[in-house]
Order: sequence, then structure tokens, then C-alpha cells
Amino acid sequence: MKDEAKDITTEPIEAQAAPEGEAATKTLAPKSAEAKTSDTKAADAKAPARKKRTRSSKAKDKAKAAAEANAALEARIGHRFADPNLLMQAITHVSALKSGRKRGDSYQRLEFLGDHVLGLVVSDMLYHAFPNADEGELSKRLAELVRKESCADVAKSLGLLEDIKLGSVGSSADARLRKSILGDICEAVIGAIFLDGGHAAADEFVKRNWTERMHKPRRPLRDPKTVLQEWAQGKGLPTPVYREVERTGPHHDPQFRVAVDLPGLEPAEGIGGSKRAAEKVAASVMIEREGVGGGNDG
Repeated sequence: MKDEAKDITTEPIEAQAAPEGEAATKTLAPKSAEAKTSDTKAADAKAPARKKRTRSSKAKDKAKAAAEANAALEARIGHRFADPNLLMQAITHVSALKSGRKRGDSYQRLEFLGDHVLGLVVSDMLYHAFPNADEGELSKRLAELVRKESCADVAKSLGLLEDIKLGSVGSSADARLRKSILGDICEAVIGAIFLDGGHAAADEFVKRNWTERMHKPRRPLRDPKTVLQEWAQGKGLPTPVYREVERTGPHHDPQFRVAVDLPGLEPAEGIGGSKRAAEKVAASVMIEREGVGGGNDG
């Protein structure tokens, strides 16, 4: 009986089972911790990757927008730059330069070059367009066409006003500064085109934007009274005679009506705030009516 009891005892078996259960429990616990740590690390690793992708996407969008804006600007100017940096320099004011950069990185040096390129091209245009004009008339026409106001008009027509790059200035100062340097920016663009595409490219740009202005100046090139007198002398007529027809208005703000007479021609009248101003208007009226050259259209 004792031998049978020993054969069927379960104590050793239970003693072995307990440690195994404990070992199994202890073994599973570390694995669970590792899994959690691994998941956390994976999540942390994904976060910066998403940020990097976002930053990269924004940079690409910004670069794309800049490229599109640059292409649109080139289209308005009518010249595609092999070196886009020249165009950017031409529209950059000194105030927009980052610390450490030289003033030469702004539009100023290009303006100097463009001013002289413009003068050369326009001089050539005038020489061929007005073969009968003397040096004095050509000089007056040149001065009118290359003045800052004329350059600013061209820049406005090309939509360059909002393209100018300025630094941190007040909104009102910003607007005034843009307008005041608009003519300079136009000359700088001419200089940039000259450096990028040579004389032919600059010549094409100037002719495209100045030919109509050359034939229709903003202001009379010569005093209309002088033009009318020279025309009359060329026709064998006496010197034009100006006479006051009427004076109206208060003493401090009079208005004069003046007529100009030439034999064989109908009188022409003009009104102005002074006799001289009224005489000029009267002369201009007769010049236009008789088709006299040497005024606005030469």
C-alpha cells in the first residue's frame, strides 16, 4: 500500500507547475512593456516625419508661386531672362536688402547702366524718325523721352508698381517710395535686359515701349508762338499779331480771351489765366488747324 501511495502522489508535479506558471507570467510582462515602448517610439518617429513633409510641401508651394510670379513679370516685360537674378536685382530697393549685403545688390547700379542704354537707343530712334530735325530739336525730344516721368509711365503700363521689393516701411511711405522710384526701376530693368540679352534685346524693349511716345510727346517741344512765327515767316507772312478780345473774372483771378491774326487766315482764339497763356493757346489752335509742323508731332 505504501508503494502505491508513492506512485500516485502529485506533489512533485504541482511543485514543478508553480514555477513554470510564475516564469510564464514573468516572461510575458517584459514582452508587453517592450511592445508598448516600441509603439511609442514608432509614433514619435512618425511625428517629425510628418512635420518635415509639411515644411517641404510649403517650401515647394512657395517656390512654385515665386516661379509663376517671375514668369508673369517676364511676360509683361517681354523678355525671358537667362539669369532671373538680374531681374530680381532690378526691382529690389536698398531697404529690402538683408544685413551684410551691399547696396550694389539693389537696383541702383542697373539703373545707371539702363539710363545710358535708354539714351543711346532713343537717340538712334529720333535720328532716323526725324531726318529734318536739327540738333536742338532732337535734344529736346530726347530730354522729354528719357525723363523720369516718361520712364515711370512706361513702368506703370507694364504693371511694375507692385513688383518693387521694399523693406520694412510704413504703408504710406511704402506707396510714396514705390511711385518715386518707379522711373529708376524702369531704367534698372533696361540695364538688366541689356546685361542678360545684349543690345538687341534692350533695343527691342525700348522701341516697343517708346515708339508711340516718340511720335506723341506729352508736352509741346517748342513754344507754340515761336513755331507759328517761324511757319509764318516761311510762308512770307508777317509776324502774327495777338490782341486781347475779352477779360473776365475777378481781379485776383482773371481770364483772358486772346485772338491771333495772320493775313489770309481766320483768327484763332485762346483762353488763359494770363495774356501770355492765352496767346499760347491761340497759337496752338492755329497750328493745329493749319497743320503746322514743329509742335507736338514735328
